[in-house]
Amino acid sequence: MFSSAKIKSVDFYRKIPRDLTEASLSGAGLSIIAALAMMFLFGMELNNYLTVTTSTAVIVDRSTDGDFLRIDFNISFPSLSCEFASVDVSDVLGTNRLNITKTIRKFSIDKDLRPTGSEFQSVPALHFINHGEEVDEGSVDSSVMLTAANFDSYTHQYPILAVNFYAPWCYWSKRLKPSWEKAAKMLKERYDPELDGRILLGKVDCTEEIELCKRNHIQAYPSIRIFRKGSDVRDDHGHHDHESYYGDRDTESLVKTFKGLVAPIPLEGSQKLALEDKHNSTAGAAKRPAPLTGGCRIEGYVRVKKVPGYLIISARSVSHSFDTTQMNMSHVISHLSFGRKISPHVLSDVKRMIPYLGGSHDRLNGRSFINHRELGANVTIEHYLQIVKTEVMMRKHFGEISLLEEYEYTAHSSVSQSVYIPAAKFHIELSPMQVVVSENPKSFSHFITNVCAIIGGVFTVAGILDSILHNTIRLIKKVELGKNF
Repeated sequence: MFSSAKIKSVDFYRKIPRDLTEASLSGAGLSIIAALAMMFLFGMELNNYLTVTTSTAVIVDRSTDGDFLRIDFNISFPSLSCEFASVDVSDVLGTNRLNITKTIRKFSIDKDLRPTGSEFQSVPALHFINHGEEVDEGSVDSSVMLTAANFDSYTHQYPILAVNFYAPWCYWSKRLKPSWEKAAKMLKERYDPELDGRILLGKVDCTEEIELCKRNHIQAYPSIRIFRKGSDVRDDHGHHDHESYYGDRDTESLVKTFKGLVAPIPLEGSQKLALEDKHNSTAGAAKRPAPLTGGCRIEGYVRVKKVPGYLIISARSVSHSFDTTQMNMSHVISHLSFGRKISPHVLSDVKRMIPYLGGSHDRLNGRSFINHRELGANVTIEHYLQIVKTEVMMRKHFGEISLLEEYEYTAHSSVSQSVYIPAAKFHIELSPMQVVVSENPKSFSHFITNVCAIIGGVFTVAGILDSILHNTIRLIKKVELGKNF
């Protein structure tokens, strides 16, 4: 058995009796300063231990989200009708998808970007429109020429007014003209405007009646509109509630469609009956509600391959012509981002650790790109986007886990003029590299070691300073005593 005396012999910290020690004022001052220094340095070390530090590396993209990139967007076009607005994507590998509708929603908006109704239902382009074999023989026109002066009176006079908004230079308007005039003649013979008065076919030359066509939001030719007595021409912030005809344009189809509109209305039919039949007669795919205003908000998402490509929004139709000099592709980007959506909660948590992260994943949000016509006609607004993936890694005991994946991008915008239909074009270029932000782990043992070093170091330095100060004071006192004697 070891005796207590033997155990005491290995004591590193032998005690000096209190009676053999001497307290001094300078020692007390240094002790207070040393204690404050220890507390300050301990606080700094604790803060450093609790602060998350990161390291950044650039590596070849090792994406785990597949070969496709999701693009979410919400873009408003004050001067592009939902009727013809088309979202297209293409890339350098030859992919070319036109008029995407499955993941896209459209809402008619006014000039102040406010929605004016429910979602606009696009008409799927299932087939090319049949124009028949009629030839324009230059005969007397059977449809009524409408102008701004007589348009309102005709819409209030006839329960059904079908109007062909056309442009003389338009190829498709020329194709429609013989069928339209022949249909107008046949309907006039069957439903005499004076004796029957249930339907009338008219036409508007949009190169002459520019304001009338703008009032009805005509952006392509020919546009066939169906107006109903008492419901369609009303002063409600410029909104006009009527229908667009998208069916075949041969004489037989036109006559069949318009007969179907007239059939439910009695010869002495009231205005109320014409309105009540509206919902029943618009069920077919050939007729849909026309856009209430001339603007459109397009929102949704598309998936594109991770190669250079384009996202293009423009007016598109296989059976209409557009006056490119009158088109304005001004737009406001409410949202544009790439990759999976990041919840605000997750993003805020990450930004607490990495404040600079998340500043460029929605760089174009809230930006307006407006063409005030000083740039001229046929203006396309282009955006050049360079995208880089950023991944935040967190280290756990069992290894690294991915905390966040986001795509940040730079954007440069410009305008250009061309002979093609104006568009809003987004050039997309994805970097083959990605940025990896990793959390640097902090060792608790390293923290304890530093704390011990702080305490021991300050204590030792303070002891050295106290000894120097004490001996200096003693030496000064001895010198003073020697002078006195």
